[in-house]
Amino acid sequence: MALRNMTLSDVDRLGLDADADRTALTMDEDAFRGFYDRTARALWAYLARAAGDAAVADDLLQECYYRLLRARVEFDGEAHRRHYLFRVATNLVRDRRRRPSPEQAFPEGFEDGGPAETPSLVDAIDARRDVGRALGALRPRDRTLLWFAYAQGLTHVEIAESMGVKPTSVKMLLFRARTRLAAILGRTHGGRA
Repeated sequence: MALRNMTLSDVDRLGLDADADRTALTMDEDAFRGFYDRTARALWAYLARAAGDAAVADDLLQECYYRLLRARVEFDGEAHRRHYLFRVATNLVRDRRRRPSPEQAFPEGFEDGGPAETPSLVDAIDARRDVGRALGALRPRDRTLLWFAYAQGLTHVEIAESMGVKPTSVKMLLFRARTRLAAILGRTHGGRA
């Protein structure tokens, strides 16, 4: 059963202890659906990029929301709940990397840029593939930093909370990640970046 279609009564049937675990479910069904609709697409995109596999992203997405519902955390608001969700996602991806498995650099369908109609479209597709390969060559932490900063548009404080680092470190970590990405892209283009 997909988590999106799961109701709180379905969660009860999964075996939640009536006294201990029901208190962890701090959102009613309508609030959860609204939160899911606002966050699922961005979370899935992050998971697909971080895990390198769309099928894995689907599984981890469900696990993230399940853990959010089971969390015994008092959330200060939607932003806090969202940061917690992305922190769970980051930890799940890290845990998955620790397990031996064949590594895929790109999500399914990433290489398929679609039909090329004009030279500028061909260049754009090539550039997209080059950047995708360069991101795949980066260390996971650098990839995550760049994703949070530029794809998700998170602030340095939000990135620090999601990654478990000091906010003052984020600026330098992003600088180093961008420098490594530029170096990889420079090698890809034979010294011209």
